[in-house]
Amino acid sequence: MAQTTISVRMDDALKKEFDCVCNDLGLSMTTAITMLAKKMSREKRIPFEVSVDPFYSSENMERLRKSIDQMESTGGTIHEVNSDD
Repeated sequence: MAQTTISVRMDDALKKEFDCVCNDLGLSMTTAITMLAKKMSREKRIPFEVSVDPFYSSENMERLRKSIDQMESTGGTIHEVNSDD
């Protein structure tokens, strides 16, 4: 089977953590990435859940805007945020 080379750019700290986990599992990073590629090719999907951080949801952003507006309108005094808003 012919081999090819791919290049992946990632944060240095992430690479170090990834390498550590691979080593703990007895894998090289190349083997781990190849496993991911094979699984995705076979299943035609990302083999793990991908989701957006709920902190950045439109509902939460609106709630934060209201909280900031309330704080700014009261001169920065302490206030309560009700979950009923």
